Amino acid sequence: MSKSSLTFIQTNASNPKTWVVIGVTVAGIVILAETRKRRIKALREEHFGAFLDRFELLPFPPPPPPAAKQTLSGLTFSISDAFDIKDYITGFGSPQWKKTHEAAEKTAVVVTTLLRNGATCVAKTVMDEMGFGITGENKHYGTPINPLMPSNVPGGCSSGSAVSVASQLVDFALGIDTTGGVRIPASFCGILGFRPSQGTVSSVGVLPNSQSLETVGWFARDASVLCQVGHALLNLSAVTHKRQRSLIFADDLFDLSDIPKQKSVHVVRKAIENLSGYQAPKHMNVGQYVASNVPSLAEFSEKSQDSASTLKALASVMLSIQRHEFKTNHEEWSQTCKSFLGPRFSSDVVTALKSRNDNIKSLYRIKTEMRAALQSLLKEDGILVIPTVADPPPKLNTKNKNAVNEFLDRNYALASIASMSGCCQVTIPLGKHGDSPISVSLLAYYGGDKFLLDTILDVYASLQDQADIAASLAPVTDSNGIEASEVMKEKGNAAYKGKQWNKAVSCYTEAIKLNGANATYFCNRAAAFLELARFQQAEEDCTEAISIDKKNVKAYLRRGTARESLIRYKEAAADFKHALVLEPQNKTAKTAEKRLRKLMS
Repeated sequence: MSKSSLTFIQTNASNPKTWVVIGVTVAGIVILAETRKRRIKALREEHFGAFLDRFELLPFPPPPPPAAKQTLSGLTFSISDAFDIKDYITGFGSPQWKKTHEAAEKTAVVVTTLLRNGATCVAKTVMDEMGFGITGENKHYGTPINPLMPSNVPGGCSSGSAVSVASQLVDFALGIDTTGGVRIPASFCGILGFRPSQGTVSSVGVLPNSQSLETVGWFARDASVLCQVGHALLNLSAVTHKRQRSLIFADDLFDLSDIPKQKSVHVVRKAIENLSGYQAPKHMNVGQYVASNVPSLAEFSEKSQDSASTLKALASVMLSIQRHEFKTNHEEWSQTCKSFLGPRFSSDVVTALKSRNDNIKSLYRIKTEMRAALQSLLKEDGILVIPTVADPPPKLNTKNKNAVNEFLDRNYALASIASMSGCCQVTIPLGKHGDSPISVSLLAYYGGDKFLLDTILDVYASLQDQADIAASLAPVTDSNGIEASEVMKEKGNAAYKGKQWNKAVSCYTEAIKLNGANATYFCNRAAAFLELARFQQAEEDCTEAISIDKKNVKAYLRRGTARESLIRYKEAAADFKHALVLEPQNKTAKTAEKRLRKLMS
């Protein structure tokens, strides 16, 4: 309140009219504030807090025949606040950035490409400040409302774009993916999200956060729309070539997730079972593979070479590169607004601008080795299957720093695989587990974007069918919280000990139906088949167990026994030798190998 106002009140305090004027004034201020608050609330409810600016950029006129039709005709889309639109200021999720920059002179190339293909752009969306973060929270513009879980974060950095698609405000949307910015919000909002191979989509007219990690990505609810957008942005041929596909499940990464494998791994395995062109799926430990094939990562890793610590080190390198490149891109600008650094910026922005890296060459060497490692693993037909996220969406405004840091560590670890290798990755929703959305991600080799998009079209409907079936299987756990598949395994074990071989087979079969991604269930059923002298079935079950867990000694021993009984001595001997490699002191394997050596001689 001004000095003159106080003097006026003191002079006229005894006059009742003075208090009437003051009361009316205060009431007016309160009413205006409340009206503004309600208007903002209504606006947020109308578009879930996703939109910053609304407009309408109409598509280019369709070309005359015989030119091909516009593939995106009739579709609407939104874009994150990192994309330039002519005559609009690109805000980068930051009011301070917006204050210190002029309106764009040109529209981003990717936006123009979509308009040329018949789509209509209708809005700019909220994003994490300057492209940092994976929760989707923005303290300046508010956090877009996750339509699936309104009390939880939508995921970021492209939160508004994901929400605009999930809430059916638009048909598809563009976002930025640097450290998971498209993949994570797609998972949290229950929609499709595509991160193309790094550098394959034009970034002209897109504000850079970290150019060697980031790429333009996109969201859609419908698989065909996702693929049509991909074909437009990547300028792909519409011709589909028949190719073999080999799915590789990252067992160690699925162990990070709390989602039952029955609703993730098993769904994918069942989805491809009846599709042509898919080889028998393989299983691997990605953390171990990275540790063995990215040697420069060793200096950043802890002494323990477990999967979690390896990927945590990879994520740390990813974040160091991001900070270094962000500082290189924007340090000069930050010098002009030093007085605003601190509470007006997110901690990620401040940390990046204050960062120093003396070993930047080592960081980029890891990136080069990571791409080579993934190319060697996937070749031209491999698809790595991983969980998109390790955790359900956290609650909004979570204050527990330890919980937040743990969430970030676990999810950056998963995101770092594609970010550091440059591979393409798609997030595919698979329904819910309780209230939380489920998704898996498929990764293909660098440059394999068309191969991955064709795979999505091929498998998406089957995945959704199997996800529905998995959701209907009840109960997943018994009254003590034990998974139903484990209950059936224990029943099978009891029957086996009681020499009730057929009953044991039945119980193990039920366990496999509930969770077909557990090697032990197949291995145990094989043991029962051996007792029944059903050697062919025992061999098949052991082969399945080995495909899931290549270090399962019992599976090699039992398959060796089955093959010996089928008078396939050479193959049996190879199985026993493999068991000895894994467990050199195994007496059963040693005895069997000697016996077979005599038989073959």
